[in-house]
Amino acid sequence: MTPTEHDRLSTSTLHRLAKDVDRPEYSRGQVRTGIVHMGIGAFHRAHQAVYTDSVLASGDNKWGILGVSLRSGDTRDALAPQDGLYTVATRDGSGDSFRVIGSIEKVLVAPENPEAVLAAMVDPEIRIVSLTVTEKGYCYSPASASLDERHEDIVHDLADPATPRSAIGFIVEALARRRDNGTEPFTLLSCDNLPANGETLKRVVIRFAELRDSGLGKFIRDKVAFPSTMVDRIVPATTDVDRTIVAEATGLSDAWPIMTEPFTQWVVEDHFPTGRPAWDKFGVAFVENVDAFELMKLRLLNGSHSTLAYLGYLAGHETVSDVMKAEGFNALIEAMMDDEISPTLPPLPGFDLDAYKAQLRARFCNPALRHRTWQIAMDGSQKLPQRLLNTIRKRLEQKQPFDRLALGVAGWMRYATGFDESGKAIDVRDPLANEFKQRTAGKTSSADLLDAYLGLDQIFGQDLPGNIEFRRTVGDALARLLREGAARTVAGKAL
Repeated sequence: MTPTEHDRLSTSTLHRLAKDVDRPEYSRGQVRTGIVHMGIGAFHRAHQAVYTDSVLASGDNKWGILGVSLRSGDTRDALAPQDGLYTVATRDGSGDSFRVIGSIEKVLVAPENPEAVLAAMVDPEIRIVSLTVTEKGYCYSPASASLDERHEDIVHDLADPATPRSAIGFIVEALARRRDNGTEPFTLLSCDNLPANGETLKRVVIRFAELRDSGLGKFIRDKVAFPSTMVDRIVPATTDVDRTIVAEATGLSDAWPIMTEPFTQWVVEDHFPTGRPAWDKFGVAFVENVDAFELMKLRLLNGSHSTLAYLGYLAGHETVSDVMKAEGFNALIEAMMDDEISPTLPPLPGFDLDAYKAQLRARFCNPALRHRTWQIAMDGSQKLPQRLLNTIRKRLEQKQPFDRLALGVAGWMRYATGFDESGKAIDVRDPLANEFKQRTAGKTSSADLLDAYLGLDQIFGQDLPGNIEFRRTVGDALARLLREGAARTVAGKAL
C-alpha cells in the first residue's frame, strides 16, 4: 500500500523505513556546514551529495552542505518538510536499491533573500563553493568560453553587486567580502559539463571581478583555487511514477526522490588550499590534471547522448533505452565513438578505452533508467560546442571525415526548428529558443536553415560557418533528415 502524506520521510520517521533501505546513522545535529552548493538539482543530489554523505558517515562532520537554488523554490519546498532528507533509488535490469541521503542541511532560494546566501558564503566555516548550474548558469558564450558581458544577469550584477542574480555575481561579491574581512577565500569547484570547467569558471569569475575592480580581479587570480573535475552519472528527471515506486519500496513518501544508475564517477584535481572532504575514501579519483578524463567523457558520453536525444526524439522515441533498441542507433553510436571521437582524444595510459565505450553503450541501454530524450535535448545551444563541435574541429584539423558527428549537429538543427516530423510543435527549452524561431521562420530548405543557424556565432564561432567542408557535411546531413526523416537516415547511416 502506498504511504499517505502523513508517512512522509523526515528525521522523526527514519525509524519506519523498510529494513533494507540504507539511511544516515550519524548525528545530523552535530554536522557543521563546510560546503555551499549552487544549483541544488537532481544531479548534485545523485552525485556529490552522496559522496559527501559517505564522508559524514565516516565521522568527519565538518562537511555538511548548504544548497542554494538560483531560480525557484521547488527543491527547498520539497526537502524542507523532510529535514533535507531524500531517497536515491539506484536502478538497473537486476533490480533496485534505496538509500536515504542526509548531507544537505538546508536549501536557500537566492531570489528570495540574496543577502542570506551571501552571508552563508562569507562564513569562515565554508571552505568550498561547488556548482552544478548547467552550462547556461555560467553566463558565458559557449563558442568562446568567455564571459557574456551583455547577459542581462551580468549587467544587473555589475550595476548592483550587493543583490546578485547570477552564480558569478554571488561568487565575486562573497569573495570581495571575505577579502575585506580578512577571511581566506573558499575553493571554487565546478561540477558541470564544461571543457576545463575549473579554468572556464576561473576565466568568467576573474573577468567579472575585473569589470568591478581590477584589484579584486588580481586578488581572485592570485588567491582562489579553481580545480577542474569530471563528473559522470545518468540522472533522469523524477516522475510521479518514480515517487510511487520509492514510497512502496521504502515505506515512506518522498516529495523529490532521485532515480539513477549504479555507475558513478568523479575525477578531481587535488587543489584545495583550505581543505576538502576525504572523498577519495569513497571512490573519488584525485589527479594532478583532469583534462584528458573530462575530454573523454564530454565527447564520448555527452556527445553520444546529445546525438541520441535529437535524432531519437525526431524518430519518435521517448527514452534513450528506447532509442538504443531502434534500428541503426546502437551501430551509429558505436561507429561514431570508434571512428570519429576516439581518434580526437589524448592518450590515457593504463585506461581501457574500449571497455569504457562498451560500458557507455550498456548504460544507454539500461531499461530501468527512463532518461527522456526531451530532457537531454534541453539547452542545446549551450551544449553543442563542447559535446560535438569541438570534436568536429579536431576532425577537420586531422583532415578526417565526421559524417556521424555532423548528423548529430543536423539533428539539433532539425529539432530546434520547433516542429517534429509530423508537424507537431516541440517544446524547445533553450536560452536562445526565441532567436531560433525568428531565424528559422518560413524557412524549409536545408540550405536556408543551415545559413540561419550558422549565423549564431555564440554557438558556431567565427571559424565553422566559413569552413566549406563543415558546411557541406552538416548541410548534407540536414538535407537527408528533412528528406527521409531521422529513423530512415540513422538506419542508412548504420549500414
